[in-house]
Amino acid sequence: MSINIKEEKIGEIRFPAEFEPHHGTLLIWPERPGSWGKDTSGAEKAYINIIKNLIQVEDVYLLVSKASFEAISTKLRDIFSDDHDNTECLSNDYDNTECLSNDHSISESSSDKKSVDDHSINTSKSVSYKIGKFNLHIIEMETDDSWARDTGPTFAFNKTGDVLSRIGINWTFNAWGGEYDGLYASWDKDDKVAKNFTNYLGDKILDAGSFVLEGGSIHTDGEGTLMVTESCLLSKGRNPSLTKTEIEDTLKKFLGVKKVLWLPFGIYNDETNEHVDNVAAFIKPGEIVLAWTDNESDPQYNMSKADYDYLSSETDAKGRKLTIHKIPVPDIPVRCTEADIDNYIFEPGEDEREAGERLAASYVNFYFANGCILLPQFGGENEESDKRAQAIFEKICSDKKIIPINTRSILLGGGNIHCITQQIPYI
Repeated sequence: MSINIKEEKIGEIRFPAEFEPHHGTLLIWPERPGSWGKDTSGAEKAYINIIKNLIQVEDVYLLVSKASFEAISTKLRDIFSDDHDNTECLSNDYDNTECLSNDHSISESSSDKKSVDDHSINTSKSVSYKIGKFNLHIIEMETDDSWARDTGPTFAFNKTGDVLSRIGINWTFNAWGGEYDGLYASWDKDDKVAKNFTNYLGDKILDAGSFVLEGGSIHTDGEGTLMVTESCLLSKGRNPSLTKTEIEDTLKKFLGVKKVLWLPFGIYNDETNEHVDNVAAFIKPGEIVLAWTDNESDPQYNMSKADYDYLSSETDAKGRKLTIHKIPVPDIPVRCTEADIDNYIFEPGEDEREAGERLAASYVNFYFANGCILLPQFGGENEESDKRAQAIFEKICSDKKIIPINTRSILLGGGNIHCITQQIPYI
């Protein structure tokens, strides 16, 4: 049974930074045809590539639908059990992908767990593969799509007296705008993911009630500062009855933050109403990366300049001036092709794409894992842009291994590496 934290049991909450130590990472297998197409092979290749890198440094938790559980469990078992000589580079799908190590002996265990949602208790299957030092946990759990950052719990620490525990915060999810401008018509399964997965881990749940928020719309330095965008959090499809001050007070209450930085904009044409995780991120306390372009004719220019000007005038929760590192977006806008459009199968009420549509490509949608950064790459005519982004990250995050991964197929789904991952902090 899930355990909700009563308000009187809330102690001192701290929302840790993504660059702090992880126990593991949550992902959800790509299955929705309106996001990943009737042929999901491109998305699957990118997911497997990401999993192979993550499993080198931390546990991976992968949610899979009941219909696909057996097939995906077997597929991933076979991938990790294949001739070890052929997998010395764990991310060998792309020539520019580097790897951390090749220690990946495999053993297997399985179990049934109780998965609790608002209406019933269901028995979910799970299987765990021990791969080298870490575990790949494959869990049967129903979802509407694969955006673990937004539908999974936001993990934080709660200190009551001398007891420090990890908690999962459950926000209301409404598909990035509900009936006003949401991206699909039904999101009931996604709205239950945070509670169900927190319960699976055995952590306590801090329920934010009807407050609508997605994990991709917040970013923290772990020291009391939170970044959001006005375009997202003040959008009419989320919490229209709340003022900006009331939204900020709610964030401070549930995340334990002391200061909220309100960037004006995100990335141009970002269908999430411009999540902050696509435009800006903390790489350490007091230091931020910001998506940028010097091309004044690009609609991104004025958006990024407004963010830069705002951040340049602000300090963090500890009163520090912010160091801002500009990360240029791809020189050539990444767009949907006719072939991409032909692969989608959209449901009634689902937001549809068009050929030639500009996608919200940004290198800031990277992911911190233990000791490394998984960095999006778009390939093709943006090969030089990819190399430039990698070189910048190698300079400003010299203590991390930079792992470039081709993620155009994830971008076609509507996000990137950060959008499909959710860190589970170590305690």
